[in-house]
Amino acid sequence: MSEDRNRAPRVAVIGGGVSGLTAALRLLEGGARVTVFEGTGRLGGKLLAGEIAGVPVDLGAESMLARRPEAVDLARSVGLGDRLQPPATTTAGVWTRGGLRPLPKGQMMGVPGDLDALAASGVLSPEGLAAVARDAELPPTEVGDDVAVGAYVAERLGHEVVDRLVEPLLGGVYAGDAYRTSMRAAVPKLFEAVRTHRSLTEAVRSLAAAAPQQAGPVFAGLAGGVGTLPPAVARAVRAAGGEIRTGAPVTALERTEGGWRLGLDGAYEAADAVVLATPAHDAARLLARVSAPAAAELAEIDYASMALVTLAFRRADVAGLPAGSGFLVPPRDGRRIKASTFAGNKWGWIAEADPDVFVLRTSIGRYEDEGDLRRDDDELVRMSLEDLGAAVGLAATPLESRVTRWDRGLPQYPVGHLARVARVRGHVAALPGLRVCGAAYDGVGIPSCVAGARRAAEELLAALPAMPTLPEGAGAAGGQ
Repeated sequence: MSEDRNRAPRVAVIGGGVSGLTAALRLLEGGARVTVFEGTGRLGGKLLAGEIAGVPVDLGAESMLARRPEAVDLARSVGLGDRLQPPATTTAGVWTRGGLRPLPKGQMMGVPGDLDALAASGVLSPEGLAAVARDAELPPTEVGDDVAVGAYVAERLGHEVVDRLVEPLLGGVYAGDAYRTSMRAAVPKLFEAVRTHRSLTEAVRSLAAAAPQQAGPVFAGLAGGVGTLPPAVARAVRAAGGEIRTGAPVTALERTEGGWRLGLDGAYEAADAVVLATPAHDAARLLARVSAPAAAELAEIDYASMALVTLAFRRADVAGLPAGSGFLVPPRDGRRIKASTFAGNKWGWIAEADPDVFVLRTSIGRYEDEGDLRRDDDELVRMSLEDLGAAVGLAATPLESRVTRWDRGLPQYPVGHLARVARVRGHVAALPGLRVCGAAYDGVGIPSCVAGARRAAEELLAALPAMPTLPEGAGAAGGQ
């Protein structure tokens, strides 16, 4: 290590998900010395690559928005550019009103703009379609500083469009309740558009018309799964001189005269600066002694739990499945599964790995509807197969099944979420050398997490030259 590197500021990154690893890489690029502390035995957070029936699969998030550059740029920067792949199909359905119906075109997060396409899909009843049509006759509705997506859409278009379209689409992203989810946080472009248009459907059409005709796919995956991204970023962190410690939970965080002190199971580590890249509840616990206001705000952020059931079949046994990427399930229909992804149709690399194996997955559980998650894995597999049989006639026996549980996996964005985040950042910014990032703040998607992590790192890099750095040898102290 060079003399300049030895004098560089020391930054501790707490959390080894994609946010923490991205922050660490950016800090290293800026000349800092970095140690990542991950409390569990693995890196990656909610991104997890695995295998079923000999085929590589994602056991967590499976795709990233490609129209935002941050995630695909990160993948390219860590050597995964040649593994980026668009979905082979994006045609999806909605299992509702007794059948599998096509997801209508011309909608934004379930909010329709093309009424002809909506009618042709058969998702809504005649009464539901009539309620949507009345939107054009209603006076504008004020949204104020924020408004719940479901409440606003129901007022304009009726509850049926919320229950059968908005709920399942938002649920696929947040596993949440559309009637509580912030429009400003979850669908910011629509939130701005409704301020300047008389009707909601007109606002959706204006966004579609104004959207740039971008080349390339909307979404991207990685051959082998997007769960391969965190290990690649971790390799880049280590190659740049960073240290990563797994199985190293940080139990305490304190301000010192020269910076920060981290408690780790009776031992201590010193740092000039800290990035907190943990779920909100863990960040709240660590901040309780250094910023009670920030901790109190973070403790109010709720999370939803869910389970993913991954099933592998002989491809010949499921030849009658629909050709699309899967289907959504409105909660109002009372089914156990919330969605199903036909991964074997959606991702070409699965078929390339083994042409005779077909993979699909279902999701179970959403915010305040988590009772089924108390059942054992075999029960969740059985419930998934029953619903798949009712939805698409699936009767085959799987070669293998895997259940992956994400306890408190998805932060909820209720009305006022962005105002809460601004308050948290204000409290945190008052403490020199501290920043926060992760899915709890600006978005749950991979690009949002990457962007937030880079922002946190860059803000620290800008501030660190003005801060005194710890002397060499001050990085560790024995436990008491």
